[in-house]
Amino acid sequence: MKSVLKFLVGICIPATYFVSPSVAQETVVVAAQESVSSQTGTDRIATLQSNAMAEKSASWGHWGNRPGGYNAWTNHSNRLIPVYVFGGSFAPYMNEGSVYRDAKAIEALYGQLPDNTLNEQATYGDQTDIYRLQRRAMDELGKKFVFLVVFDGMDWQTTQAASIVRNGKVAYTEGKGTGLLFQDYDRCESDYGFVVTSPYGDQVETDVDAQRNVKPVTKLGGYDARLGGEFPWSKPADVDYLIGRSKISDHAYTDSSSSATSMTAGVKAINGALNLDGSLKSVETIAQYVQRSKKFSAGAVTSVPISHATPAASYATNVSRDDYQDLTRDMLGLPSVSRRSNPSPGLEVVIGCGYGEETQKPDGHGQNFVPGNRYVAEEDLKAIDLDSGNPLAKYVVAKRTPGKSGAEVLSLAAANAASRKSRLFGFFGVKNGHLPYQTANGDFKPVIDMKEPVETYTQADLEENPSLAQMTEAAIQVLETDEEGFWLMVEAGDVDWANHANNIDSSIGAVFSGEAAVKSIFDWIERKNAWKDSLVIVTADHGHYLNLVQPEKLVSE
Repeated sequence: MKSVLKFLVGICIPATYFVSPSVAQETVVVAAQESVSSQTGTDRIATLQSNAMAEKSASWGHWGNRPGGYNAWTNHSNRLIPVYVFGGSFAPYMNEGSVYRDAKAIEALYGQLPDNTLNEQATYGDQTDIYRLQRRAMDELGKKFVFLVVFDGMDWQTTQAASIVRNGKVAYTEGKGTGLLFQDYDRCESDYGFVVTSPYGDQVETDVDAQRNVKPVTKLGGYDARLGGEFPWSKPADVDYLIGRSKISDHAYTDSSSSATSMTAGVKAINGALNLDGSLKSVETIAQYVQRSKKFSAGAVTSVPISHATPAASYATNVSRDDYQDLTRDMLGLPSVSRRSNPSPGLEVVIGCGYGEETQKPDGHGQNFVPGNRYVAEEDLKAIDLDSGNPLAKYVVAKRTPGKSGAEVLSLAAANAASRKSRLFGFFGVKNGHLPYQTANGDFKPVIDMKEPVETYTQADLEENPSLAQMTEAAIQVLETDEEGFWLMVEAGDVDWANHANNIDSSIGAVFSGEAAVKSIFDWIERKNAWKDSLVIVTADHGHYLNLVQPEKLVSE
């Protein structure tokens, strides 16, 4: 904290800029006590969520820059986000090692020196350091098993909310925290840090078929610690800064494609683009690197659609994150709009959702879109399926199957792929393309939020889909047959979807389901006694804007 005070000394900023005009115009004092009446079939967090939506305000918290309204913001933010490291250290990239203390290094990252971004007292690293950590772990430390676990949209405040419910109390108000597995695990070398997620620049209109931007980027990235805070738990000095509306530092906040590219390719990208630097030059991902230089296998697992931005960033290249079928083609080693004649080898394992999502005319796709499933064309599915008769096929395919346990379908497919030394493609999900949302009390009964209508699940939805942890276990079962080693991304994507919807109940439940996937990884490493050879990074791609004003109300009146 002293470093922050030193940094602020001598800086003169008009006081009016530190309070949003929207806040000044609004009554920020809300009822001191929620009408949290017991509701049949709901738990405490579900009731808090339901009441906050009904009353449009909540004394315990809110989303966005207006305390008087529960739903003031449903998008991402420029908050610093946590990084938990196991089997390694993040210290080289923090404090004295921060790229934000070096003007030339910042300029190399962003293509220019963003306003108010150089900070000679910076404590934080950059999201591209997560890529560098992975490379160093393999190239210098000889790690053979590298896991990148991305809780999409999980900032420090989201983690704190989940921890409060787990602990039954407010156990911390700053720092690493306690109560969740990835906060408390101590059976190996571990470390904690936090990073800037800001992009190269904001999204612009693209031409998918030509793979180019139609307009120049005008809103650029950067991070002003004076306004956003020196730590993830800092209260912002300018509440509008974190959502790109500051009158002092007009920095863009990231989307998932840009931030995931930072972690998988080590460069700042334009929002909406995947594995292209700020000049739209294609860059090699860490998965492609380990296949090429280490002869490792690589995989991606997600609780949301298989080619949504974060899992797609593990392997795909495109100016548009919305060109889903082409992104899947890249991930599976098929010709795509960005690799028409020379596709990459493809990931050895791809498991995720999107099953049943049919469309005829989707936005974001190019001329090669095939009507049918939004995320994978039927002809592409046949081309990769070992049981289709195609001699070039490489994948055992597991799909959601009516009347069959999703866990069993996937487990049998993984065993089949492992015994045949082949690849694995798993395709599951419910309506809207994701796994069923788990809520804070462990059931699958989401309550009202900003997305209509409220999702409900049939018994078949619950039985015919595996959990994210089971997907992770299946991926490892196939990848571990590679004696050289492997790299695996696991995405808990439903954290982001819950936070977009301003749903504290689903957000906490999503953290818990992602935590179970982390446990699957830790359990496998322990069984193999392989911490010496392993690196696990648990982090997020960006934050949202949850504010816990009275966090104790998550557990008691």
